[in-house]
Parts: sequence; C-alpha cells; structure tokens
Amino acid sequence: MSEPVSPGQVIVLTGPPGAGKSTVARLLADELSPSVHLHTDDFYKFIRRGAIAPYLPEAQRQNEIVIDVLATAAFGYAAGGYDVVVDGVIGPWFLDVFRKAGAGFAVHYVVLRPNEAITIGRAVDRGPGALTEVAPIRSLYKQFSGLGELERHVVDSGSLDAEDTTTAVLAGIARGAYRLAEG
Repeated sequence: MSEPVSPGQVIVLTGPPGAGKSTVARLLADELSPSVHLHTDDFYKFIRRGAIAPYLPEAQRQNEIVIDVLATAAFGYAAGGYDVVVDGVIGPWFLDVFRKAGAGFAVHYVVLRPNEAITIGRAVDRGPGALTEVAPIRSLYKQFSGLGELERHVVDSGSLDAEDTTTAVLAGIARGAYRLAEG
C-alpha cells in the first residue's frame, strides 16, 4: 500500500479565446510539482462522432458532460497529490461542478481577460483547429465581462507577456486571491 499524500490544488484557468490560457497553463504546470495540465479542448476532441461546437447553444448538454468528466479527472489527480491546471473556456455557470467535485480541495478560479481588441486580435491569429471567427469570440468575451463578485479573479493580461502573467497568477494563488469558497 502506498503512503498517503497531501491533496493537490486545482487551478481553473479560464477566459475567452485568445486570452493566453493554454500558454500560461503550460507555464504554470511547469512551475508546480508534481503537476498536471488538463487542456479542456482535448476533452472535447475525445468525442469522435456527434460533437457540437461548444460555443453553440445546442451544445449545452454536451458541455455539461465534458465539464463533469473534466472536473472528475482534475480532482482525481489532485487526490493523488498533483497540482492540476485546468485550461479552457469555463464560465462561472460551471463553477458549481468544480465546487461540488472539489469539496475539501483548494480550488482557484483565474480569469485571463485582456481588453476585447487584444483578445480578438490574438484569437483570429491562432493556428488551424482553433476558433478564429470574430462573432463567437466576441460573444465569449462578453460572457467573461461584468463578473460581479468574481471580478477579483480577473487578471488583465493585455500588457503582460506569458511569463509575467504566470508570475502574477502564481502570486495571486499564493495570497489566496483566486480561491473559491466551498459551496
């Protein structure tokens, strides 16, 4: 029987397409040890037939399933002592899934949100397979605006490079600035 380990933490790194989530998530995972980087887009790609673009309204049920599976995986790794960085478009409407699955774990919610012009500019310049259409990007950007009590979880990464954004996120996590209350 293996020795018990201290549970890891789960960091949900989110924001609209083009905010820098994947780059910063990789850097965060490289700074934490042991660590896991769960890229939400990969969980959508696991659906071989019948996949629906997640930004479409008719994808709601699919999105709920993917987020449930993602949260289960994240907290499975965290239970094994890994710090987990979950990278994806995970809006506040999905936080209850993480709160429920993460009872007893440290869960941090970090929203990368440069201004809209920077976000759209970065998003449309991304490579093949990435969402580059302006209308859905703008819609997703708006969904991460005006977050009310969650505004304190926002990092304006517009004037920061990826390394400086990573440093800011790690400092905020260390202070508990992005930690979600158990709910």
